[in-house]
Amino acid sequence: MKLRSYYAFSVLIVALFCACKNEANEAPLILVLTRQVSELEDVKSSPANNDSLLQVWLSLSNTTELQKDATLFAKTNYNIARLYAMAGSDSGERYIAKALELIEPTQGNLELKARIYNGMGNIRSNDTTEHQANYYYNKAATIILADSTINLSPLSRSIMLLSAAQSNTLLYQYELAQQMNRAVLLLSPQLPPGNINQQRVLVQIIQTLNAQHKPADSIAFYLRKLEILHHQYPDGYDDSYLYECKVKYFEAMHQTDSILHYQLLKSAIDEEKYQAMPGSNTAVVNLFVDYMNIGGAYVELKTGSQASFYLQKAAQLMNKHPEDIAIGQQVIYKSNLASLYELQGNNKGALNLLSEVLDLQKRNYETENTQAVTEMNALYQLQAKDRSIVALNENMKINQLQLQQNRLWLVIVILVSVLLASGLLFFYYNYRQRRAVQEKEKVLLQQQLLRTQMEPHFIFNTLAAVQSFVRLDKKEAAIKYLNRFSRLLRSSLELSRERLVPLCEEMETLENYLNLQQMRFENAFEYNINREQGSDWDAVMIPPMLIQPFVENAILHGIDLNSGEGRVNVDFSLKDEIVKVSITDSGKKTTEVSEAAHRSLSGTISRERMSLLGKNAGISTTISENGTTVILYIPVMA
Repeated sequence: MKLRSYYAFSVLIVALFCACKNEANEAPLILVLTRQVSELEDVKSSPANNDSLLQVWLSLSNTTELQKDATLFAKTNYNIARLYAMAGSDSGERYIAKALELIEPTQGNLELKARIYNGMGNIRSNDTTEHQANYYYNKAATIILADSTINLSPLSRSIMLLSAAQSNTLLYQYELAQQMNRAVLLLSPQLPPGNINQQRVLVQIIQTLNAQHKPADSIAFYLRKLEILHHQYPDGYDDSYLYECKVKYFEAMHQTDSILHYQLLKSAIDEEKYQAMPGSNTAVVNLFVDYMNIGGAYVELKTGSQASFYLQKAAQLMNKHPEDIAIGQQVIYKSNLASLYELQGNNKGALNLLSEVLDLQKRNYETENTQAVTEMNALYQLQAKDRSIVALNENMKINQLQLQQNRLWLVIVILVSVLLASGLLFFYYNYRQRRAVQEKEKVLLQQQLLRTQMEPHFIFNTLAAVQSFVRLDKKEAAIKYLNRFSRLLRSSLELSRERLVPLCEEMETLENYLNLQQMRFENAFEYNINREQGSDWDAVMIPPMLIQPFVENAILHGIDLNSGEGRVNVDFSLKDEIVKVSITDSGKKTTEVSEAAHRSLSGTISRERMSLLGKNAGISTTISENGTTVILYIPVMA
């Protein structure tokens, strides 16, 4: 399977090169190389393809055209260094140094600079030149903290900030470390669920607070967050870090029993790691520190036998791996052993050990002081180099200003052209706006025209009813009918002056109309007007006299007026700024009703009015044995 994956990856790389070679004749070579570098960066490295990918990058770095572009060449050297580091090779240092030399004088390129600074920090940290590592880590972190728009994922940002924070804690720059840790804490919600950095930032904050000897309350807040995280992802995180943080919390509480409990739990996990990787420096050091701390806790609890047992285990580990145990750790071991001797009454042995501790501390101080002086000299040279790069950039800026002066007239010409073009666009936009206003006014005039066509039709029907009452010598009915009609006509005239009216007034007019028709047909039908509860119908505005023609059609064509059992229901509901009006009649029992029968002059006009209300307006008709339902969809107007 690995061989097949390796073969497939090789074919992909060869195809990539062939495609770029074919494109070289069609596009400038530098554009092809830029695209090729971008595509190679998207290829995820793994143990199966690391060697092949490294060879591709090395071959690409020998391209003369690419070497002329400082940014592309720096990016190529950075990726070569990264692949060498993944393979455990020391060759990465040479390429990361080359990438740094190329990228420093350039303007911008903040994302790449941050990556290269962080890579150089990793190299210096592995060399145990902590001051230089801290210098580069902080340069990368400064870029991230100063510019939130650079093209770095939250995961990449968190990795760089955590590395800088850890380095600052190591060099006693606690406030700076906590500033970076808190920045990562803000990024944590953007990280993938269960990501290791969500745990790491909490652990580092607790470690830094412990190093500052902060009270237990300040640690407790972050410890609770860490416990919640481990509870959410019980198999995703190493519990030894949780136990270590609890040890630091109980150290602040001065509760030795609890310290011992969690230190024993941590040592059990670290013993398993040591058994799995006995040659690992980290596994050795962690287990040695565990044994020392457990022995020291037992000394504080005055349990000499257990203290002696664990300090002996620490001694055995130190004798087996002497090169892995630092002088500072030996000092702590001998101090705990001296306390054990004092507990056992061996004051002479304790005194001899304390004398050895003083010698070790003196030797450790001299070693650290010498190393610090050496690193400070190297750091001074780095800063001097940075100052020279800044000076070079300033000279470049002066040259650029001179070029800008030479191009001033060209800029003026371009600016004038842009202003002219902007003016033309402005006038064109105003012309389009005026056209839109004219179209809107045209639609409103069409609405008013159609409404004036409909209202005479309504009056004609009403006068025909009055004529029928007079002809049948029903004077009282005619007078009562005319009285109601006058009120309805007055309401209709008032509404007709408005472009839009509240739906509640339209409902009131509709009820007057239905009552009038009920009188006209001598109570040959019943009606109901239902409105959805919870809606503010006073605030809903629609065109006037839009619903009445459809109700009229339901009365005249949708029910059997001779049977006296007709029924008309009008239901109102509101959803998503659309008024839904359902007009349902009981149907005719003796003759078949078709959709065409429901169309009259007023209905046709109303449909034309509906079509002017926009794409959200509509009418649907459903015919069944139980009657006909006409549904109107009327957009709420502003």
